[in-house]
Amino acid sequence: MFFTAKQLQILNFIRDFRRAKAISPTLEEIAQHFGVSKITIYEHIGALEKKGALRKARNMARSIELIEDDATPGPVPGSYPLLGKIAAGRPIEAIEDRQEVSLLDFVPPNADCYFLQVTGSSLIEDHITEGDFVLVDRSAQPQDGDIVVALVADGEATLKHFYRENGRVRLQPANKDMAPIYPSALQVRGVVRSVFRRV
Repeated sequence: MFFTAKQLQILNFIRDFRRAKAISPTLEEIAQHFGVSKITIYEHIGALEKKGALRKARNMARSIELIEDDATPGPVPGSYPLLGKIAAGRPIEAIEDRQEVSLLDFVPPNADCYFLQVTGSSLIEDHITEGDFVLVDRSAQPQDGDIVVALVADGEATLKHFYRENGRVRLQPANKDMAPIYPSALQVRGVVRSVFRRV
């Protein structure tokens, strides 16, 4: 079953709310959490009902139930178990500490995101390499030091650190063999939120 990013965020919120408070959230509480209108949440809940992810009694508050039993430790779609820590240096004692990590924890709740696949080595010192995928939030306003997708004067797009200095913008690579770019014209097409890699 396919769920949109927003639907997964709503499912995770409902699950976490029910686990924390032993009751379901109201549509108003969900709307307040995500900063959207109640009617928007009503439409999302209706879509999730049609997909069989939850059920809701008509004209009853706090009646939302996830189809999968909340006591079941299985993950909500888009979530995976976090079983502890693993050493990449000196070995440590293996202790299982089961928690859950949602991929949506890496995305702001109201972000407008898309993926790009990295080519080149301008961010190699940040351990972002050829073939990696970056999750870009197109709605974010860049702050100094953020990694951004920048469209420069010649129409080419590049992935660099963003800095404002002396009335201009510096696009800084994380590669000692590359020089910074000081574009005469610039459009920022988003801020990188997360990096994903296939191994």
